[in-house]
Amino acid sequence: MHQEIEIELKNLLTAAEFATVRAAFGLDDGAFFRQENYYFDTSSFALKEQAAALRIRAKEGRFTLTLKQTRADGSLLETHESITPSEAEALLAGAPLRGTIAVLLSEMGVNPQEVRYFGSLVTDRAEWPHEGGTLCLDHNRYLQREDYELEYEVDHVEAGEKRFLRLLGALGIPRRPAPNKIARFYARKKEMEERR
Repeated sequence: MHQEIEIELKNLLTAAEFATVRAAFGLDDGAFFRQENYYFDTSSFALKEQAAALRIRAKEGRFTLTLKQTRADGSLLETHESITPSEAEALLAGAPLRGTIAVLLSEMGVNPQEVRYFGSLVTDRAEWPHEGGTLCLDHNRYLQREDYELEYEVDHVEAGEKRFLRLLGALGIPRRPAPNKIARFYARKKEMEERR
């Protein structure tokens, strides 16, 4: 297990703006790798209610269980646990959650036995260093929807925001703050359920 504080600035993009960013940084198809996020919550969305999220990320044959907790300053405390492919498969099939993250959920007042798998989101991502941070260009597919985003991972919000705004301005892209992927996933899931 390890923990980290993450500060992410996000901007939703149109398909044309996604192409603009690719061209500006010379990103060909080989610059992108695929990752898949599998999202979990309770049936009453106890994690979402606490601005927290739980996922398994599959990337390059490795599986990581991550609990994201929003801190008072807006940054995220991420707790990561590496898990085996068979452990990931068991959790997706409904096996009970165990380990450090289960303990953290209990401390949050969330019963880890009530956590269920809700669905997945596939991302094709390119990432590269930029002015003291890391830029990530994402093409996301989930629940019969696709979207595009530019993410800037930084150490300091204020300085990072200035650099991010300068970059967006140079590319002619308006600032469109984006909810995180799991929030977009659940908004889409709710929209689909309301149509039934």
